[in-house]
Amino acid sequence: MGADEPIFTAEDLAGFEDPGAIEPDRMDLASLLTDDDAEGSDVDDPDAPIFRVDSASDLAELADLEAELDTRWPETKIDPSLARISTLMDLLGSPQHAYPAIHVAGTNGKTSVTRMIDALLIALHRRTGRITSPHLQRVTERIAVDGQPISARAYIDTYHDLEPYITMVDDSSTAADGPRMSKFEVLTAIAYAYFAEAPIDVAVVETGMGGRWDATNVVDATVAVITPIAMDHADYLGDTLAAIAGEKAGIIKRGKDDLVQVDPVAVIAPQQPEVIDVLLRETVEKGTIVARQNSEFAVLESVTAVGGQQLRIQGLGGVYDEVFLPLHGEHQAANAALALAAVEAFFGAGPDRQLDIDAVRAGFASVTSPGRLERVRSAPSVFVDAAHNPHGAQALARALTDQFDFRRLVGVIGVLGDKDAEGLLSALEPILDQVVVTNNGSPRALDAEDLAEIAREVFGEDRVVVEPFLPDAVAAAIGLAEESEGEPVSGAGVIITGSVVTAGAGRTLFGKEPS
Repeated sequence: MGADEPIFTAEDLAGFEDPGAIEPDRMDLASLLTDDDAEGSDVDDPDAPIFRVDSASDLAELADLEAELDTRWPETKIDPSLARISTLMDLLGSPQHAYPAIHVAGTNGKTSVTRMIDALLIALHRRTGRITSPHLQRVTERIAVDGQPISARAYIDTYHDLEPYITMVDDSSTAADGPRMSKFEVLTAIAYAYFAEAPIDVAVVETGMGGRWDATNVVDATVAVITPIAMDHADYLGDTLAAIAGEKAGIIKRGKDDLVQVDPVAVIAPQQPEVIDVLLRETVEKGTIVARQNSEFAVLESVTAVGGQQLRIQGLGGVYDEVFLPLHGEHQAANAALALAAVEAFFGAGPDRQLDIDAVRAGFASVTSPGRLERVRSAPSVFVDAAHNPHGAQALARALTDQFDFRRLVGVIGVLGDKDAEGLLSALEPILDQVVVTNNGSPRALDAEDLAEIAREVFGEDRVVVEPFLPDAVAAAIGLAEESEGEPVSGAGVIITGSVVTAGAGRTLFGKEPS
């Protein structure tokens, strides 16, 4: 790329010029699809909607539906009740009970662990339904079958199938002076109903914000996975680690009195002492088997490899060696051990029953985790990462230090207003030469100038640049990374981070498809 060539073309920036094209928490991406992209999108087979290419008209209709759903309670508003989602599930014939499930809660690593579990189950010849949240670029990313996001058409049609029943629940709740169903409750219902129709063999479900009162918690999971818990969403979940842990622990369930008894298992990542105390008390109360990381299972070895890392993992059923994971960072190795233990627990693996090693290797080799230290450009290397709290930023900083050797690294940071911006910036400060602060386009975003004030306290005046428009911020960061005191710099990099929204917008700028 020549010095005078623009980093982004007009097409790259479609959907970013007009503030009216920005929907809550997300950039509008319908305009990124050209008419050429929509050609050949018609699929006559109703059993294969997940492989359908979204047409421009479908994406426009999806945007309209999202605008309608955005009039409901947002995901950041929690009502301590499962009454509405439970009522809807009853009206639909309890689709969430049509398949077994693995349920994942925690603060950091949830999405990566969920995607790893999904990949392992697919490699072991199970048809999966996967729920993750939030999405990076398009809401349909949240619901996947066999590892592929459902189409916009499938999302729209499933919603309209459910709409009369949703209206019934809305009317009943508002008649009793309660709220309508929240957007997340509706999305969860779409997923559970779609999975039952697919059908699937097993659901892998990531919670939204909490656990106990999370809409996903109407599912009966035989395996509950708790990833590392840290301070986040304190305004909604509690202002102590113990309080937050209490909410997350709500996904740990008692065994059901079925004809064939299945003992539930809680698979738990390393935690702070006050957190593990809460979690273990919950498992005792529910009579749940416990598998703890670094006790019953662990990462034995991690060696940096081209494109990721080579792992040796002590699982519940034995040692799994020569496992290639195409993701970077010590935290992703730990996530892999957690995911493997969860799948072992699901199949009842133990000292005398190990999973097929070739399937495990194939599953991990196929893992992708978009927006998690994902490279989107080379020369200079540009990465996006969804770290949005101090704990996640610390893991990102370790990964960038341990697995890369940048001579110069510049950050593009955009955060939401309810996050610990100072803690996040402080975690990244030791590894960044300069930081470009920006606005990621969300209505919840912290103003770029307000973020700059915090950044100057952490980095100092000379290391902070302000570019309120995200594409300008990325362009500025690339320029700063490539030159120092007017001289070109080799071995430079840029990291776009601070929020899931920021990471998603970064992916869009570099032409990455929603996945």
